[in-house]
Amino acid sequence: MSERFRVGGGARLAGQVRVPGAKNSALKLMAAVLLAEGRFEIGNLPRILDVEIMAELLRRMGCTVDLRWSALPDEHIGTAVVDVPAEPGHEADYDLVRRFRASIAVLGPLLARCGTVRVARPGGDAIGSRGLDMHIDGLTRLGAEITTEHGFLVATAPRGLTGAQIELDFPSVGATENILMAAVLAEGSSVIDNAAREPEIVDLCQMLESMGAKIGGAGSSTIEVQGVDSLSPVAYETLPDRIVAGTFGVAAAMTQGDVLVRHARAEHLRIALDKLSAAGALVTVEPDGFRVVMDRRPRAVDVVTLPYPGFATDLQPQFAAMNAMAEGTAMITENIFEARFVFLQELARLGADVRTDGHHAVVRGKERLSGAPVQASDVRAGAGLVLAGLVADGYTTVDEIHHIDRGYAGFEQQLTALGADIRRETDAR
Repeated sequence: MSERFRVGGGARLAGQVRVPGAKNSALKLMAAVLLAEGRFEIGNLPRILDVEIMAELLRRMGCTVDLRWSALPDEHIGTAVVDVPAEPGHEADYDLVRRFRASIAVLGPLLARCGTVRVARPGGDAIGSRGLDMHIDGLTRLGAEITTEHGFLVATAPRGLTGAQIELDFPSVGATENILMAAVLAEGSSVIDNAAREPEIVDLCQMLESMGAKIGGAGSSTIEVQGVDSLSPVAYETLPDRIVAGTFGVAAAMTQGDVLVRHARAEHLRIALDKLSAAGALVTVEPDGFRVVMDRRPRAVDVVTLPYPGFATDLQPQFAAMNAMAEGTAMITENIFEARFVFLQELARLGADVRTDGHHAVVRGKERLSGAPVQASDVRAGAGLVLAGLVADGYTTVDEIHHIDRGYAGFEQQLTALGADIRRETDAR
């Protein structure tokens, strides 16, 4: 059995939508519980497949996990109550790890807590190579010995972890997180230079600090960590998902709509909201989020993806979809994931005029797109195709929507509440 979305074009989105907690933060906060024994409560979790998978991964390591979901129809959120044992398991099996890349986040905390860990090499989205070299190099500098055996990364710290100076070749979010979580229990001080600066990194640092970690420089390119002997369990709320918030902002602009995006932090989307303004939308910052109002066909806007605080690569497909139906021509430059332009081939099936050359793409806006069968290749590509379907003539069917379910909680329900014509269909194959 497989599922797909059937999206009808022509609807104007209007109303308000509540953004859940950030996928890219929630999974790392759940991994961080492995650093301490006791009961944690991680709130504002998005009700998505990846959270369910991470919960199962924690259970297989000996944790008791109770996922409590909100019963309110407009809140696709919940809380994970996690009891972490004194001696958690230290192996992450392939059958779970292959399903999402965030599973590699258990490497750092388990190494720091248990002194040994076996993690299968992860799977995830087909958006390009995302090697683990920086994870391995950073943890090795802290004193780990890491080998690869039968598809597993095997890491040990026979003499314990010791603080070190670590400079990343690229501000990798995943590597920054793994090194950070290992360093908080290492002996002495550590410095991570060229660290990732994403809000999700700051969120992780704030949770670790509430657990008793000593961290300085969160949100900057240099993070300093003073190792401590032990950490304590806490209750913590996940920050709002800026990518989901941005997606609904683009949807409002594309459909000439009026959408209030609630429980969002506009400061985390400064460049994206500026781009929507440049496209002709009226964007106003509200106390609990932001509002996007559009009364005309959008103007095409150039996009260059960069590490935060630059334009997020996870919003590139959504803006590509907008440019496909906008007035004028735009250049999209993808500097993070080399295979992300695979999405543009599917967008072209809807009639988009797209030309690619390496990590550049030229999108010439067309007044009308045409519904067609398309296939999601990753979380954000799937969202971009749904947005394109909202403005295409006729109906668009988006297959492989399990990708979308990994990053968007109740996506079709939220869009339907705004006036979209979208429904989930089950297809027996």
